[in-house]
Amino acid sequence: MATGVGLLAVGACAERVEAPYDRGVCFAVELGAEGEPPTFNKVADDQPQIEHCAARLEEVRLRFLRMGGTRNEITGAYHGQYIFIDRAGVWIGKSLEGARFIALARTGDGRLAVPGAISRDESGRPVGVAAPPEPVPG
Repeated sequence: MATGVGLLAVGACAERVEAPYDRGVCFAVELGAEGEPPTFNKVADDQPQIEHCAARLEEVRLRFLRMGGTRNEITGAYHGQYIFIDRAGVWIGKSLEGARFIALARTGDGRLAVPGAISRDESGRPVGVAAPPEPVPG
């Protein structure tokens, strides 16, 4: 029985697909059909940070939507990590199936920003443009 459990564990690990680690290269990931491995398509070279790759992927997502596409989500890869872009923002994870962590959130007008930099109104909804600072008397 222990051998069977061990074989199942090895089989489950074998299906995990590692994101490519090509220095500075941003990939779009097309998930394969059931049992098929994903396809990694190069989007951009010379991307200095994962946020830049996320920006390139967001451009691809918006371009497809403007051409009549209906997919609001896109998956990418950069330096061995996966990038997931959806209506809420940009998420980063080590695997396609594992935990994801927010990297960039959408502002009220749909732009992407660092989550702590987003202004919110009384209800907690994001505000697209922060109010100008109050003038200093004097």
